[in-house]
Amino acid sequence: MYRLLILCLLFTGTVYAQKNDVVEDETSSTYNLNKPEREEWLRNTGAGLFIHFNVDAQLGIVISHSLVGASDDYTERYFNELPKTFNPSSFNPKEIAELAKLAGMKYIVFTTKHHAGFCFWDTKTTDFNITNTPYKKDLLKEFVKATRDAGLDVGFYFSPEDFNFLYKHKIPISRNNLNLDAATTKEYAEYNRRQTEELMQNYGKIDVLFIDGDPKETVKETAWKMQPNILITRGAILTPEQTLPGAKITQPWLSPVTIGTAWQYQPTNERYKSGSQLIDLLIEARSKGGSLLLNVGPKPNGALANEQEDRLREMAGWYFINHEAVDDVRSWVVSKENNIYFTQKAPGTLFAIVMDSKDWKEGERRNFVLKSAKATANTKISVLGQNSKIMEYKPDLDVSSRFKQTSNGLELSVVKAQRIYDDHRWPNPVVIKIENVAPVFAEAAMVQTGTAKTAADVATLNGKILNYAEVKPGRARFYYRPYRGQVETLYAEEWKMSPWVTIKADGTFFGTIKLPKGSYEYKAVAEQQNVVIEGENKVLNLP
Repeated sequence: MYRLLILCLLFTGTVYAQKNDVVEDETSSTYNLNKPEREEWLRNTGAGLFIHFNVDAQLGIVISHSLVGASDDYTERYFNELPKTFNPSSFNPKEIAELAKLAGMKYIVFTTKHHAGFCFWDTKTTDFNITNTPYKKDLLKEFVKATRDAGLDVGFYFSPEDFNFLYKHKIPISRNNLNLDAATTKEYAEYNRRQTEELMQNYGKIDVLFIDGDPKETVKETAWKMQPNILITRGAILTPEQTLPGAKITQPWLSPVTIGTAWQYQPTNERYKSGSQLIDLLIEARSKGGSLLLNVGPKPNGALANEQEDRLREMAGWYFINHEAVDDVRSWVVSKENNIYFTQKAPGTLFAIVMDSKDWKEGERRNFVLKSAKATANTKISVLGQNSKIMEYKPDLDVSSRFKQTSNGLELSVVKAQRIYDDHRWPNPVVIKIENVAPVFAEAAMVQTGTAKTAADVATLNGKILNYAEVKPGRARFYYRPYRGQVETLYAEEWKMSPWVTIKADGTFFGTIKLPKGSYEYKAVAEQQNVVIEGENKVLNLP
């Protein structure tokens, strides 16, 4: 029953991928031939590395998209001149793969061809490829070998959209206004089929395929026919882009997110996320049942920018300590309580991940109360990475980890006792492992964020508890804040809260909020046995 409810949520727009502030539903695939064991592999996989690279990296601009609406002069020089100077001679896939593995990545997805149509392999379908540059070699072959040698799974990104194909056929370059006749449509599909065949037959076993754009059905059909064990992500499962779902999802999903604001290397006007932000994104994705596909963009010479490498190494430090909390885990009955996110290893092992730890000093004891977990006769706790017996330079300090079950909840008491940075200021989340623990309730409220109605400066927000007859949470409210766009959401201000409201007998509830004109994101929340459970994020506009 509840699997059906989840599916209803997913296929009525609960999770979206957003591009250029336009909401794009990524659930519209006509079929999915992924094998269950391959989707289970993804659910066990905390993270992958995404690599966006293209011939226009030389210009430090958006990957491919500058061709839409470009002048004839720009377009001609793009396709004819840029390949003559593209030489990623410093591309070292071995170093990248080894770094990715240290950072907890289990697979790497490389852009075999982005929308511009430039191919990173020795294709027979077009001259617009890596072998017709000063680099000359098949770069994709080098990537595949290095990734496999590192023990990681091999993933290909492939765009069926091909601006070079359109250019050669004298068709205006566009992503959504193509008017192809029947013969050209057939030729376009055949072109993509032949390219997919090359990718599927020339590089051995391919583990993951990320299809970005249309016509994708020919690509899917060809890939599954030639490699039945391949996992197709975008094109078959949920891939919300540059954002994470607001609520826990039971189906397999991944979020591709950039390490900065751009997919490809952008030397100026770029803003990188901090290592702590990236770690937080990984934790949040895992707590909601998904995987993080973190994107980097090599410089034109093929090397990673220092800023990108540095952040991956910070992630590597955190992962080395806390890998248990993100590998082979599932969601807890709720994804979080306040600033503590949860993952679990069944049966009975819970990881409480304390997110706001930057001001938690070494040697300081902190206490936490969990409302969604309760102790058993065999419960024990520890802090990942440390033995909780001794602290450097403070041999007499009590750094033991302990717990107590009270009527108020499961009380945890732990000390941050491991030195990670020279200055003793490691800012990243601390993970408390709780073994042999049980959930307070077996089923959490399924909170659906409804549509909003606006009039003048008032927004009426609606929500619903889909399983209200079974769980009956006590009250509900809405969180809201200004919406600045898909990338800015990751830097958004704190949520504001509407007053609590009563939930009706059918599970519905609503609230009104007075707001100045502008765009806002909001979500419904409900309180179940003192635990706040959040619904999906939505956007409203007050004109």
